[in-house]
Amino acid sequence: MHACTRFLSHVGLRAGQARYLSATTTLREKGANKYFVTQPIFYVNSVPHIGHFYTVVLADVIKRYAGMQGKSTKMSAGTDEHGLKIQQAAERANRDTLSFCTQYSNRFRDLQAAANVDNADFIRTTDPHHRRAVAHFWNVLVDRGYIYKGEHSGWYSVSDEAFYTELQVEERADPSTDKRGMFAIESGQPVEWVSEVNYKFKLSEFRDRLIEWIEGSQDVIYPEIRRNEVLAWLRAGVDDLSVSRPRSRLKWGIPVPGDDEHTIYVWVDALVNYATVDGYPWGDDKPNFFPPDVQVVGKDIVRFHAVYWPALLMATGLPLPKRILAHAHWTMGSQKMSKSKGNVADPFEAIERYGLDTLRYFMIRNGGIADDGDYSADEVLVRHKKDLAGQLANLAARCSSERLGVKLDGFAALSQALQRNVDSRDAALHAMLTELPDKAKPLFDKGEFGRGLGLAFDVLAEANRHITENEPWTLVKSSDPEQQARLQVVLFYSLEAVRLASIMLLPTIPDKANRLLDHISVDTSERQWVNARFGAGWQTPGPKQLLPGVATLFPKLA
Repeated sequence: MHACTRFLSHVGLRAGQARYLSATTTLREKGANKYFVTQPIFYVNSVPHIGHFYTVVLADVIKRYAGMQGKSTKMSAGTDEHGLKIQQAAERANRDTLSFCTQYSNRFRDLQAAANVDNADFIRTTDPHHRRAVAHFWNVLVDRGYIYKGEHSGWYSVSDEAFYTELQVEERADPSTDKRGMFAIESGQPVEWVSEVNYKFKLSEFRDRLIEWIEGSQDVIYPEIRRNEVLAWLRAGVDDLSVSRPRSRLKWGIPVPGDDEHTIYVWVDALVNYATVDGYPWGDDKPNFFPPDVQVVGKDIVRFHAVYWPALLMATGLPLPKRILAHAHWTMGSQKMSKSKGNVADPFEAIERYGLDTLRYFMIRNGGIADDGDYSADEVLVRHKKDLAGQLANLAARCSSERLGVKLDGFAALSQALQRNVDSRDAALHAMLTELPDKAKPLFDKGEFGRGLGLAFDVLAEANRHITENEPWTLVKSSDPEQQARLQVVLFYSLEAVRLASIMLLPTIPDKANRLLDHISVDTSERQWVNARFGAGWQTPGPKQLLPGVATLFPKLA
């Protein structure tokens, strides 16, 4: 058997004239200051796990980082609630389908709050306004001639809500039952052979345009390994996409406008959410933030976002996302997380155990963009003790003794003097501090925050070495003016390292980084990315003094 499509007829249905967006409508360009980040909407067949938490936090870090650069930001989040998998799960639970969805959707909404996400617009695909948006999107595809009716045969995965070709499946034994069957190579999920009459989207017509779009920008799909995967799929050829299921098989979904015998494919339904959250369909009210600047997704759903979604946008005349960031997954003990193996991590329990900012820091620092990250309770504790408490907070604490007499009011002038004349004893640290922002920013811009923060902690390690070697606790005992001046230089370099690192940490650990900046008397107006440069702190007029409590910022964890 092989996947095949037999053309039957062009769709004659129209749910009236496309009222909001005609084939000739041209959307205005959004303002250069607008920045739109999207989270994927999560499937409501289970409770959130640590991988969901990583995706949420990564998107939040990107949004906060954009805000630090003066952007007006928007982020979307939500839950994907239609499809055969949900329908079957609700039936097994003997639950009303909508209440079943609501129960799990609420947990994902709770996750946004628990993760301290900065003001995400939360959408459910069962929301009435989204259902109207999907119906309108479908009608535009019909009006433009990109939908037809055909017979489709292929390997279908209920779990993935996707058809696979002969080359995308394999016969093997199911490791949990030892029974042989067919499985999707990409996801490992079981598939079944399905033949049915569906509506089809002319995906094949967009193959060359998709390749041109991807090749036109090195970073439109990041990381490169995901970009190369998508290009390989496209170059191998793409079939037209089945975009409906018979209502007899799938009742839980949005009906095809004008044909109640068919349900719109769950992925078409889900992908439209990124437009719905910005007011689609647009009439006189043009989009405010669309298209997305960054779409954060897991590597398992990159095909849907980097092939189907941009093709659908091309077909409807809507602008394409500027960037798709497809991050890697999480393992535990180097094995894929699985309920059956008992190696899954509950993000709510982890937050309770380690504290939110410690967990956020660990996930961003250890999480993979190209390669999978490995979740380990021991490694969370190491990051907390070694990095946050040992390098960052400890360096601030070492400068905080009243006996040392740090003079923050003189730091603005001192920093200018040190840019003109660097003592050889400070040269290594001075160079690292001045180079840090230009080295970290390209990594942050790509979404490689873990690597960028690694550079910041290299500077903190050097600053801790510097203060140990220069012994301010000895300098303070001297009445020699030169020694007293030297004391302030040593303290400045230590606190400048804390200041720069804390500003760079603001998107990742916003609560603790802000509290640390409060401690070293950095004005709230000086906490933007432009201030993450040597000598760009303590410029605001007014008295400055160290605040107590830095030693308790990252308490010892059991």
